[in-house]
Amino acid sequence: MFKKILIANRGEIALRVIRTAREQGIATVAVYSERDKMALHTRLAEEAVALGGNLPSESYLDMDKIIDAAKRTGAEAIHPGYGFLAENAVFAQRVKDAGMAWVGPPAAAITSMGDKIVSRQIMQAANVPMVPGMTEPAADVEEALAAATEMGFPVMLKAAAGGGGKGIRIVLEPADLPSAFKTASGEALAGFGDGRMYVERYLVNTRHIEIQVMFDQHGNGVHFGERECSIQRRHQKLVEECPSPVITEAMRAEMGAAALRAGAAVNYEGAGTVEFLWADGEFFFLEMNTRLQVEHPVTEMCTGVDLVWEQLRVAAGQPLGYEQDAIALHGHSIEVRLNAEDPANGFLPSTGRIDNLRIPGGPWVRFDGGIYRNMDVGLDYDPMLAKLIVWAPDRAQAIERMRRSLEELNIGGVKTGAPAALRVMLDPGFRAGEFHTQYLEQMDLTEPESELDLVVAAAAAVHRFRASRRASLAPRDGERLGWMARSRVSKSSHPHIAGGTAGFARGEAGA
Repeated sequence: MFKKILIANRGEIALRVIRTAREQGIATVAVYSERDKMALHTRLAEEAVALGGNLPSESYLDMDKIIDAAKRTGAEAIHPGYGFLAENAVFAQRVKDAGMAWVGPPAAAITSMGDKIVSRQIMQAANVPMVPGMTEPAADVEEALAAATEMGFPVMLKAAAGGGGKGIRIVLEPADLPSAFKTASGEALAGFGDGRMYVERYLVNTRHIEIQVMFDQHGNGVHFGERECSIQRRHQKLVEECPSPVITEAMRAEMGAAALRAGAAVNYEGAGTVEFLWADGEFFFLEMNTRLQVEHPVTEMCTGVDLVWEQLRVAAGQPLGYEQDAIALHGHSIEVRLNAEDPANGFLPSTGRIDNLRIPGGPWVRFDGGIYRNMDVGLDYDPMLAKLIVWAPDRAQAIERMRRSLEELNIGGVKTGAPAALRVMLDPGFRAGEFHTQYLEQMDLTEPESELDLVVAAAAAVHRFRASRRASLAPRDGERLGWMARSRVSKSSHPHIAGGTAGFARGEAGA
């Protein structure tokens, strides 16, 4: 195992990696921009190296500076987190060429899955269900229009090299396609340096379901079940949960097998996420994210497995050491992304100084964040400030725990998406598990007349819920203890997973 690693990232994901490394006796090196010199990740790591500058291009995206920092500090591996250089095949190869381990998949896998056209071709060959659409980029608007007309409207224009919701447009009518093509292509060119577009059939009222996979360097692969990521706006997720309320055991096995075929087709190594669209009992490949996902904590909460530790073990060349039947989902977990944005004003960015900070607590509540009082929030970096994660024996209790936690939360000085997430927790459709990827877009997220209105609404909902569930709460608490004791992953068969589950059972809600 590595003695020292460098984390080429910032904020909550840098802290997330540092904490697992420290638990395992691995020294960490943080890197930071001028703006981040007082950030928490620089203070928690054993060493911190200044990259200079404020903009990402001057710091966290500067490959030369990061590799030089790793060499100078004697780091044996680089963990990229997510965002910045995490899915940059050139950087992955440069790290290896510099004699260090890359905590991620091979550069070739990143390249294959990063190009949406190439990945579609590979998935078709691997017999992974696909959304009907083009397998080559459109040469021009006319070719895109012809393809869209043949498959039928509505359609989705997608950037071949896209990601993060950029370079995507839904087109309902033929007359709207030319302008949408121009706009999306320009956005893709600016964001990815590649303006190529292709057309897919747009499936209405779908759900966004993803499968977490892990492959070692010895040809072994497993999946850790699914995450429900349908509560999103403009392809940006707000609420994620594990498991999905609509996925059966049989469907989970089928989707998991397809996800493993997808990873095997590109000789994958490490953690990855295969994303699917799901509708009426059918699923279709969307894309594969060749990194750890923001929403990985909900999988950790339901499996008791530290996915960052698994990443480090795999990167160090260790075999997984367990089979698919050692992994089971227990209870229900929900995550809310806390972005610096104003949901009552179209989710526009919010800036300022965090002048107050109250973090929720209590059993089975986890807060992954790199924020602190008097921290300035600007526009230089991703707007995500933190993530709030809860676990409970079942989905209804998890919703109530998240509702309570959101009410306790206070991030003063900047607006966040917390009020929108609270509206979701109180929404009857969400509580019933009846929603889709356009659900959040259709909700009224304007601010109530006063903060008191929101509190009263929440209290009323809680009273109704508790009245209907009071008699059944105690048995479910006992059931919670039961699954911990009955965990199929034993210390004798796999010590590091068993240890993680034991810590989880004791209520050590690490970030």
